[in-house]
Amino acid sequence: MARERIPIKKIDNVTARQVTFSKRRRGLFKKAEELSVLCDADVALIIFSSTGKIFDYASSSMKEILERHKLHPKNLDKMDQPSLALQLVEDGFYSRLSKEVVERSHQLRHLRGEELHGLNIDELHKLEKSLEAGLNRVIETKGEKIMKEINQLQENGTKLVEENQRLRQEVEDISTGRKTVGMGEEPENVEEQSPESVTNVCCNSSAGPLQDYDSSDTSLRLGLLPYSG
Repeated sequence: MARERIPIKKIDNVTARQVTFSKRRRGLFKKAEELSVLCDADVALIIFSSTGKIFDYASSSMKEILERHKLHPKNLDKMDQPSLALQLVEDGFYSRLSKEVVERSHQLRHLRGEELHGLNIDELHKLEKSLEAGLNRVIETKGEKIMKEINQLQENGTKLVEENQRLRQEVEDISTGRKTVGMGEEPENVEEQSPESVTNVCCNSSAGPLQDYDSSDTSLRLGLLPYSG
């Protein structure tokens, strides 16, 4: 008995459509694998389901196969001409960026105090609050910067005072060392002798020769006595 041919059209039943999709997808991947093995072909297959899920199969590397597809001579001319969908995406992206630039420009002018006539009371109140918040942040940041610079200057001043004290101590040590060296060069016998000792030595030296002179004079006198005979 021959199988009934299913008409090729969209399956209205969601459950039946999902079952058919799973079966046909597996069969398609199996056929792609058989084709790559039997014919030594590079096969890449990408499937998007109706729910947005992606299923893919590649006999070697999906990236390499896609690069070969882009560099094929038949596709080189098409690469220079963007598709309509890409043009629409680029146009929409450009228009969105242009609109955002215009809005940011208006906000910047409002922050500068320009073009405020078109703003209502609520918008002016919000602008005032944002300016006050920004000003408070600026003041806080400025205060932090000033305190940081003050602390840095105090640290530098302390380091300079310590360096000055160290240099002064080195100068004092050098001066003390020079005085000590100068005192050590004086002769020791000059320091030990006093004026009284020098006087005594002179007296003793003069007394010695006088005693010798007296004794010699006595002997001479004894030798010159007249002989009585």
